[in-house]
Amino acid sequence: MSDRIRAMVFGDNERAPYHPLHAIEKELQAILGDRFVLEASDDYDRFYSASIGEYDLCVLYADCWEEKLTDAQVAGLVAFVAQGGGLLVIHNGISVQNRHELRQLIGAKFLGHPEYQRLKFRYTDNSHEIWTGAEPFEMDEEPYLFEMDSFIETELLMTYEMDGELYPAAWAHKHGLGRVAYLMPGHHAPSFAIPAYRGLIASAAKWAAR
Repeated sequence: MSDRIRAMVFGDNERAPYHPLHAIEKELQAILGDRFVLEASDDYDRFYSASIGEYDLCVLYADCWEEKLTDAQVAGLVAFVAQGGGLLVIHNGISVQNRHELRQLIGAKFLGHPEYQRLKFRYTDNSHEIWTGAEPFEMDEEPYLFEMDSFIETELLMTYEMDGELYPAAWAHKHGLGRVAYLMPGHHAPSFAIPAYRGLIASAAKWAAR
């Protein structure tokens, strides 16, 4: 189909300490393949190559908690979004936060997570375009904790419940001419098996890519 959206999925495999991309790439292909043409890469230099402009969406599943992206890589990704590209960050994709420019682009700082456990997820904004109409759902997941960036006007889309408290699980905002969405679940392939979450990924990807 000529009207399918072009998307580049970035992540790590051999060098990934916790979340390799291989299995997740297959899940994303199954979720997005009807509307998107997906290509996967672990070469972050492509952020600043001329070819990045050929894509409508960047899906970030980076697992580089210790390794910082270079100045050129950071500038390329920020420019891609500011000039109208879409960015969908899933789970550990927030690991690029060791560069403050990308932490602000995503809209929050990762603080850590308690043990993997059963969590309840619920939507908080049923007026946003990303909302799928899905009912609250449960899944086993790493409960990431965040400090939201006070300088970014982002919309909280979903929360999860842990020990009687609610925590951010998904949000979205505009950056320049582009759009950014973050989804917290995604520790491993089983995270992507929940129908309600698969629908959320598809909706967030379409919104970010416009």
